[in-house]
Formats: sequence, C-alpha cells, structure tokens
Amino acid sequence: MASLPLRAWLELTRPGNAIAAGVLTFTGAFVSGGVTTRPLAVTAAVIATVTATGGGNAINDYFDREIDAVNQPDRPIPRGAVSPREALGVSIALFTIATVAALTLPRVAIGIAVGNLLALIAYTELFKGRPVIGNALVAYLTGSAFLFGGAAVGDPAGAGILFLLAAVATLTREIVKDVEDIAGDREEGLRTLPIVAGRRPALWLGVAVILVAVVASVVPYTGETFGLPYLLAVAPADAVMLWAAGRSFRDPTASQRWLKRGMFLATAAFVIGRAAVVLA
Repeated sequence: MASLPLRAWLELTRPGNAIAAGVLTFTGAFVSGGVTTRPLAVTAAVIATVTATGGGNAINDYFDREIDAVNQPDRPIPRGAVSPREALGVSIALFTIATVAALTLPRVAIGIAVGNLLALIAYTELFKGRPVIGNALVAYLTGSAFLFGGAAVGDPAGAGILFLLAAVATLTREIVKDVEDIAGDREEGLRTLPIVAGRRPALWLGVAVILVAVVASVVPYTGETFGLPYLLAVAPADAVMLWAAGRSFRDPTASQRWLKRGMFLATAAFVIGRAAVVLA
C-alpha cells in the first residue's frame, strides 16, 4: 500500500464522484432539517459516504479490469499505474473507515449502510452486466445517499422524493452508459439491456424512466412541502434531464454527462426549497 502513488490512489477512488456522493448525503440531511441540530452525525455520515464510494469505485475497478482494458484503457489498473492487489487493498481500507464512521449513527442509518454494502457486493458479484437489475442497483445506491443523510439526522423520509428522483435519473444514465459501452461489454459476454433488447429500445426505456423522475420532481410543490422557489429551480433541472435523454440517441457519451449535471441541478433545487422554508 505504501508504494501506491498518491495520484494513482486518488484516481482509483474517483474522488470527484466520491465527494459528490458526500454532497448528496449532506443535502439529504439538510433537506431533512438536521444539519444544524446534529452536526456530528452529519459529518460522520458524509465521511462514511465519501470513503464507501471511493472503496466501491476501487473494488469495481478491481473486478472490471478486463472490461476496462477495452472500454476504459486509461484507468489506473489497465494502464499499469495500480496493481489489482493494490486496488483491493485500497478498497478494504476505505470500507473500514466507512464502517467505523457509520457505526456512530442511528440504527436506521446503519441499516441503510449495511444494505448498501450488500447491494454493492451483489452488483459486483452477481448482477453487473445483467439487464436492468444491475442498473437498478446502481440507481438505488446513488439515490440512497440522500436517504442516508436523512437517516443520520433521524428523518430518512424527509429525503424520500429526492431519493426517488436521483435513483430514477441515475437509472436512465446507467442505461445510456451501457449503450456507450456495448463493444467492451459484448466482448466480455455481459448481457446488458442494449445488448439483449437492442440499442434503441433500451434508450426509449431510459426516456420513459426520466419522465417518471420529472413527474416526481413536482410532488414537493404540489404537496406543499416546498414553495415557488423550489419549483422555479427544479424546472431547469427537469429540462436538462429531458434534453439529455433525447440526446442519448445521437451521442450517449454527452448524454450521460448531462444527465448527471441535471441530477445535481435538481439537488440544488431541493436545497433552495428547504432554504426558502427555513428563511420564511
């Protein structure tokens, strides 16, 4: 582990994604109204999320090293910057930190953390590359960062709609990514949705799924949880995600990037909505 170059170590964990996941957890706690009342719990939850996500990225690269040699040859393991054994060691170290941090939280939060770990193992070992199931697990894991933040402050339901929106948007993004990765996935014998059902049917499913997310995004306003500031902020996010889903037919690579940006715009809308309630 000591011989592992710091730059390659950081790259292996994909720190941008890990920090983004921590932001989602913080947002879940904020939307649930617990950031100021339980700051230590929020801090522990963010640390657990960042390190677990980094560990998940490392273990994913460990198991996907042969696929990445085709689809992502510039990643640390395929290009020789990190050995598979080192990647496994990094993931174990990060998962250990995440476990210690999570054990300081309420039981519901610990339950979510345990469930996420089991889901990650199931995805890596059993469901990766299987039509829809693998995509759905990744979508759940992404959205659950919000639930985890809410659970850390004792109110997981407070981030329920945000969880649903993020999970559904991520499901569309994962389908688009599978279209992008058809060549390498087919070579490895994986049976992703676009390989089994075809490229266009898979993308149309992604469009249908994102429409569900757009409809769900209006519920906090119609249910009077948040007011007009939220609605004005979430509308551009919905527009970006719908546009990105349509673009997937022409450019899957750009589409999945814009879907991710749209999801973060939607997250910001929830922050604005909650802030407006607090300041009212």
